[in-house]
Amino acid sequence: MEIKGFEAHDHGTCINEGIEAAVTLCSEKGLQLTPVRRRVLEILLDRHRAMGAYEVLDVLRSEGLGSQPPVAYRALDFLVTNGFAHRIERLNAFIACAAPTEDHAPTFLICRKCSTVAETPAWRAGRVLRNIASEVGFEVERVAIEAEGLCPACQDTAA
Repeated sequence: MEIKGFEAHDHGTCINEGIEAAVTLCSEKGLQLTPVRRRVLEILLDRHRAMGAYEVLDVLRSEGLGSQPPVAYRALDFLVTNGFAHRIERLNAFIACAAPTEDHAPTFLICRKCSTVAETPAWRAGRVLRNIASEVGFEVERVAIEAEGLCPACQDTAA
């Protein structure tokens, strides 16, 4: 899994691959990717940053797809539950998953200056955490690591 967010990449391809993965996985798992769920995923993929539920709702409202908070929250819950998006606790926001077809423990690199978020895998950290937890009889169900700092662009402007 490559890190997208801090480096230049083909954003159109990124969006198309994310939607294609969701369509395929929903078909394989018998899940329903409704028009609102699909649009919420498109919004997250298009913005390429963490977004609050009300930001997502504002876009849906402007497009006539819903004006009540449950519309956005239900769609976001479906996307998170099924691995198409992640909730970033630190920001109380959501971001599209960079690798929905992979079983992974995501690490979020959050720029404290520009709020850009990049997702990177944390297999080693997740494995270490699971091993430590199993030593005390705890079964880890989900791992997400959030790190805050400065992205390369903000480091350059700070110098």
